Amino acid sequence: MSDKKMSSSRKHHLKSLMLQIASTRLEEEAAEIAKAKEAYLEEHCPALSLPGSVEELQKLIKDIHGKIDKVDEERYDADAKVTKGQKEIDDLNIKVTEIKGMKKPALKKVRLSADQMLQALLGSKHKVTMDLRSNLKQVKKEVKQETAAAGDWRQNVEDKKDRKKMFEGAEA
Repeated sequence: MSDKKMSSSRKHHLKSLMLQIASTRLEEEAAEIAKAKEAYLEEHCPALSLPGSVEELQKLIKDIHGKIDKVDEERYDADAKVTKGQKEIDDLNIKVTEIKGMKKPALKKVRLSADQMLQALLGSKHKVTMDLRSNLKQVKKEVKQETAAAGDWRQNVEDKKDRKKMFEGAEA
């Protein structure tokens, strides 16, 4: 730790001095901003001199309306340029994505039962249960019994002579 510690009264005094200096600087800055604003207005906005006659007032109003129309045309042209540029940017972005190709996001494996899917789709108000196994037909398994597994094979071949003739007739 440092051997030189500042007393609390010294800290308070320095803090109050810093605040006074900051407040005077803020006041000076505000005054400078006000002067700059006045100078700008005097430079760009001449003092309004209203003519005394009606004809001169009408002429002044026509001049002002002409200036307003000119500014509106410039604003419209600038807006048209901006929209045209934005459309070109959008078209180029579309072309870039077509060239790059769309990346397909990795799909997450979701394990939901049929009941959970229905509940997610229909909401918690509908209580629908789908027991798919109960809707299935009951099928009885038939066991084939082999008859005469150890029979004479020659007899089996003789029974099939008509088939043999059919194949021999196709070759000829």
